[in-house]
Amino acid sequence: MTGANFWLESEPLLLASRSAARRSLLEAAALPFEIGGAPVDEASIAATLLEAREAPDAIAVALAHAKAEAASRRHPGRIVLAADQTLDHAGTLLMKPADIDHARRQLRRLAGESHHLHAAAVLRRDDVVLWAGLDSARLTMRPLTEAFLDAYLEAMGMRVTQTVGGYMLEGLGIHLFAEIEGSHATILGLPLLPLLHALRDLGLIAS
Repeated sequence: MTGANFWLESEPLLLASRSAARRSLLEAAALPFEIGGAPVDEASIAATLLEAREAPDAIAVALAHAKAEAASRRHPGRIVLAADQTLDHAGTLLMKPADIDHARRQLRRLAGESHHLHAAAVLRRDDVVLWAGLDSARLTMRPLTEAFLDAYLEAMGMRVTQTVGGYMLEGLGIHLFAEIEGSHATILGLPLLPLLHALRDLGLIAS
């Protein structure tokens, strides 16, 4: 895709993510990008970090670094943008639900309580990390009845397995919440304002 004239590089960002929400955020900010990630074993990396008692926010940063490194090896010379998001419920890491029943159990656990979403991003070119950033948001879920959960999960189907927590705030997930504190972009999985500051500081977009 093409971007606005303030992008100063000859080639667009190489986005190491297939997230539709992250794509939409970059498109809205008129940042030119191409999709070109590289697969990493997120579950294995997260499990190793959990054994080392790393916090959920640190795990988000580590996963973003792993994705950026893998994508940089596959796409030499390109500026890679990688991102990851973790859900932190009272210090406990919750991952993407494996299936609809798993999503139901997670939503029951989160109902009526607050949790944090940590969104990390890394800019990298070859072996050089240009920038790494993290932003967090606090979300309070309202109490949920079983009847509502039935209706919500039926409407969402397998889409509940695509995001941590089993919800998409830009869609039906908004019905789950009583209060939200933090950047909408961070909640969608990209610390966009810190990223834009970094791009300006690096001379990649006009300031």
